Amino acid sequence: MTTPRLQPPVRRRSGVDPARVDAVRAATGTGEAVLAAVVLFTLFAGDFWRNLISWPGYFVLAGVLGIACIVLVVRSRPRFRWRTTPKTLVLFLALAVASIAWSAYPGASALGVLGSLLTAAGGVFLALRLGWPGLLSALGNAFRWIIGLSLIFELVVALFVRHPVLPLTPVKPVPSGTLPQAFYWSRDLLFHGGPIQGISGNSNLLAMIALLSIIVFGIQVADRTVRRGSAVTWLVLAVLTLALTRSATVIAAALVTAVVLAFALWARRAGPERRTPVYVVGIALVAATIVLVSVFSSRIPALFGKSEDLTGRFDIWEAVTRLAQQRPVFGWGWVSYWAPWVKPFDGLATRNGVEYLQAHNAWLDVWLQLGIVGLVVFILLVLTTFGRTWFLAVDRPRFTIADDQPYRATTLLPLLLIAALIAQSFAESRILIEGGWALLVTLAVATKAKQR
Repeated sequence: MTTPRLQPPVRRRSGVDPARVDAVRAATGTGEAVLAAVVLFTLFAGDFWRNLISWPGYFVLAGVLGIACIVLVVRSRPRFRWRTTPKTLVLFLALAVASIAWSAYPGASALGVLGSLLTAAGGVFLALRLGWPGLLSALGNAFRWIIGLSLIFELVVALFVRHPVLPLTPVKPVPSGTLPQAFYWSRDLLFHGGPIQGISGNSNLLAMIALLSIIVFGIQVADRTVRRGSAVTWLVLAVLTLALTRSATVIAAALVTAVVLAFALWARRAGPERRTPVYVVGIALVAATIVLVSVFSSRIPALFGKSEDLTGRFDIWEAVTRLAQQRPVFGWGWVSYWAPWVKPFDGLATRNGVEYLQAHNAWLDVWLQLGIVGLVVFILLVLTTFGRTWFLAVDRPRFTIADDQPYRATTLLPLLLIAALIAQSFAESRILIEGGWALLVTLAVATKAKQR
């Protein structure tokens, strides 16, 4: 009789948890996973496509991706339940559609509503078809492409081109003479310490992508869903990219996100019965921040290397406020991106020869376009979504009556993503368009759908 041989335990390669990797692979089919990554890449790097294949080419690409998302969601035959539908999101979209009726620019409003609905469709697809592990994987894949291509692009410009580069397909003919810096796709500043713009052609956009990448790659490291060496490498590259963009607004957003993470970890450690101090300190910190910003508003920009008017934002905010006060209740009509060919957006925000197509503050933008009514709905949408992501992050997963399941790093993903979006929303309107809007819709739908 032979003695049975004991098999050595299976080792995890490079710190990867096989069970969690399998969960990520099972979260979506291969085709849906690829589509999700392409959709996220396009949403967050839209200027890459516009600079490369022109606005008309981008519209065709975005339309095809939007329709593909709608088809896949419809084919999956999701069970509609009003109880698990984010009502504030539905109300906000309904208000945007209805605003075409009273819009001062109905044609532009119709285009803006169509774009917002298609983008929302992408968000719904991501929410209903991926799950949190799948969303984490899709975000990681999309951001790796954006970060990697951005660094390669800037390196090629610095080594071989050695001068600023204009878009291949500019929106309008490029005037002769000295051009504003915002006209260039890359300003050849990699070897000068930045600010680099990457394939997005904008340092602030690239910086926000880098911040979201840090969140995603950091969670992948903690949750061991990818090889540790690969995840750490991309995490370092994301941090390097953020540093090279030198974006003060995103650095501020990163600090806010770090504070939210600290409070979430504190709430986890305290447990449900001892979280009162967490909330008391959190409310006190928010109140103190509001007071300090109000008192020292003129000095804070200098801490981040900005001019006192936050690079012209104060002038834009003042112009938008004056315009919003003319139609304070229901606004001028939804348009998302400002349409520069119609009044009142034609010449509304022009600085140093560059015409800006947003209010650089999402809350002012909503007030301008949908009035106080729309602003209240939007505030409720953001706050309720933030609340659901908070409890998803700080409460233990529960599959039985017992509350003894271990915490997962992945459940921090929605909270940190929306914290970064909210922090950015006070200096940019990106939460209302493209990647920011799709991500907000994804978080609103997914967190509500998971409620029981």
